[in-house]
Amino acid sequence: MGRKRKGHPKQQASKKGIKQIQPLITEFLGQHSGKGYQVKQILNGLGIRDKKSKEIVTSAIYRLEDIGAIKKLRNGSYTVEISNESIEGTVDYVNARFAFIVTDDEGQPDIWVPKDDLLGALDDDRVKVVLKSRKHGKHPEGKVVEIIERYRDEFVGRLEMSTRYAFVIPDFKKMFHDIYIRLDALGDSKHNDKVMVKLTQWPERDKKPEGKIIRNLGKAGEHNAEIHSIMAEFGLPFEFPPAIEEQAKEISDVISSAEIKKRRDFRKVTTFTIDPLDAKDFDDAISIRQLPNGNTEVGIHIADVTHYVQTNTILEEEAVHRATSVYLVDRTIPMLPERLSNGLCSLRPNEEKLTFSAVFELDSEASVKSEWFGRTIIYSDRRFTYEEAQERIESGKGDFSDETNQLNKLAKLIRKKRFQQGAMNFETIEVKFKLAEDGTALGIVPKERKDAHKLVEEFMLLANKKVAEFIYKKGKTSQPKPFVYRSHDNPDPEKLETFSAFARRFGYQMNIEQKGVAKSMNKLVEDVEGKPEQNVLQQLAIRTMAKARYTTEEKGHFGLAFPHYTHFTSPIRRYPDMMVHRLLQHYLDGAKTEDKEELEKLCVHSSEREKRAADAERASIKYKQVEFMANVEKKDFAGIVSGVAEWGVFVEITETKCEGLVRMNDLEDDFYEYDEQNYRIIGRSNKRMITLGDEVSVRVKATDIDRRTIDLIFS
Repeated sequence: MGRKRKGHPKQQASKKGIKQIQPLITEFLGQHSGKGYQVKQILNGLGIRDKKSKEIVTSAIYRLEDIGAIKKLRNGSYTVEISNESIEGTVDYVNARFAFIVTDDEGQPDIWVPKDDLLGALDDDRVKVVLKSRKHGKHPEGKVVEIIERYRDEFVGRLEMSTRYAFVIPDFKKMFHDIYIRLDALGDSKHNDKVMVKLTQWPERDKKPEGKIIRNLGKAGEHNAEIHSIMAEFGLPFEFPPAIEEQAKEISDVISSAEIKKRRDFRKVTTFTIDPLDAKDFDDAISIRQLPNGNTEVGIHIADVTHYVQTNTILEEEAVHRATSVYLVDRTIPMLPERLSNGLCSLRPNEEKLTFSAVFELDSEASVKSEWFGRTIIYSDRRFTYEEAQERIESGKGDFSDETNQLNKLAKLIRKKRFQQGAMNFETIEVKFKLAEDGTALGIVPKERKDAHKLVEEFMLLANKKVAEFIYKKGKTSQPKPFVYRSHDNPDPEKLETFSAFARRFGYQMNIEQKGVAKSMNKLVEDVEGKPEQNVLQQLAIRTMAKARYTTEEKGHFGLAFPHYTHFTSPIRRYPDMMVHRLLQHYLDGAKTEDKEELEKLCVHSSEREKRAADAERASIKYKQVEFMANVEKKDFAGIVSGVAEWGVFVEITETKCEGLVRMNDLEDDFYEYDEQNYRIIGRSNKRMITLGDEVSVRVKATDIDRRTIDLIFS
């Protein structure tokens, strides 16, 4: 509530009336920006005459002052230092002191807004902002005047209790308010529990947000509680609604003879799957047979999910809503119920399965001589793990070793051509965890990518590319066929220049002309392999690239150097692949059009869900890294500077691939200044420079499970 004033009429004034009159006051002052108006002048300017209305308007003026929407000058008059025109945008809450408003207009710079001028807006809220007459550095300064739409009203955090009240300390790093909880809104939750809280009152200038606990996730620090909190933080579902599960159970697993007659029969062709050891949903299989002319026929067979998940069903609605499966460190949150993902649609060995296939005839140089797309039925002869397939590649022995090695030979030729045509060759290092039965991280090991992984990858890329090209070419004789593409734009020239300048510090020369970027990047990847700076440079290079997205625009994929590309090969876990299956069959049946606008909406939604899933996956990995580093022996670790900011130096530990922060406050040998242009900090007196890519030695100072952070010190 606002601070008390003598003669304050707020208690007498209607709250509804105050809310209704506030926009008129800000509009009046906005039209006369730069000049102060006394309360009496504002009343006259608005044509307010009767006593009751004057009380309401006066209360509204005080209220607007309290929340920072208008400013009181020394002479007691009121003003707003703003323009007349409001701009819509999304809040990017940078830290507890300020936020940026990211506008829809790409030409409009982000607008800097101090905390007191945010009107209680939170990160990702949709707001209207007006510009002030001054700037904050390169950015215009503004003030939020209206919150159009709240992005989230539920948060996850740790409960802290006292005898008279409680607070939830949010896990979300961009939520800078603790949430006040009344004792009667606690439910059964206790001190130090991880909880989900729903806001009942939004933050104001002088008051914290309030909320009530709607779900208890368990004791903070325990594995399940922390994973559940990540799921809740990113809005991931804990289970399928009963009606969804029931509809999945009702789907028949019988494949009728009539259905088989509609399909191309591959049941007698050698077919197998190659997947991770712990995989349960097998949505792709590969078949191979030698043709009389000496060529090889390779079939890429994908689970026919859309045969089972029909449009205008609640199963379809749920698949659209989720849009993707999410892979956390210890579990999968599937897009489809287990009955489908691990049962009906999974291409399990020794079972007849319905598939949608891309079949290619390849010559000895792996050139595609013919192609065919359509619905099929297969029988998988073998379920290989990557390790088992790799054994056959390396030894040439074991069941289906001849077929595996022939596929590997063709895959290598396809891969070589892809790089010759300009595809990027990034091999980022991913990690996996050894977990105890209770979920505790026992170890961190890098994931190895060998020929067996690359074999599967190349044939999936081939299928995705050829499906996109097939549809694009079908539309060339008339109007382009509306379709779902996987697009990857060219990198931003300014970002390339910055990256090139950084790479030069390590002795690597870059060609940043658009036609030469891929070749130059690939040479860099080869040159840095096995060197300490490998991961830092590759990660920075990836950040330089644009983000891939789903779209109906007929654009290419820069990273893969494909003029047209889509996602066809994973419909069990990606909704866009289901869209592609339906569209492909639609056009194979001779249909001419689809609703492009509706497809684009689904593409945007799927891209947003994909980003959310990736953020949740990273959060679960970071949690386990923090947990592991909290329990390791206090010792020195070799690391490399992976980032530099005004508040400190980020270091990636070489042994565990965990990243932590050496804070500026912990650099006691000198006062260090941040050199943003050169990715470094410099000691004011000793002139010591700590630069991105430097090899350093660090020790763990502290870890914070709630914030998923690791604090380091140089050793």
